[in-house]
Amino acid sequence: MSGDSAIRPDGYAKPVVVPETLDDLRGPTTGMVELPRHLKWSGNPRYDLSQPGRLSDLYRTVLNEAASPQDLHSYLSRDPLIRLWPAMWLPRAVRRAWEERFPELRLVPHRAA
Repeated sequence: MSGDSAIRPDGYAKPVVVPETLDDLRGPTTGMVELPRHLKWSGNPRYDLSQPGRLSDLYRTVLNEAASPQDLHSYLSRDPLIRLWPAMWLPRAVRRAWEERFPELRLVPHRAA
């Protein structure tokens, strides 16, 4: 499989969007981020990345709700994603889709939550 894609795992209601490469992920890692309604459809769409845990919250939301590769490219960044990956709660289908495309994510040591 080549290129960015949406994967529809068995038993999972919506497609999981996965980028072609982690290097395409160049989103913000500091400052205030406001997600569009299609990514954050309830609650506060603003994330102050200077506050502890907010980057992880942002990434979890984008990973779960991305409708296109552009959503991923705009709001995720490679190195923080790799660092946060082991401790981030994600639906099994989302985690599996990403780890199948990027086996290196499975190799990141898990940290205690």
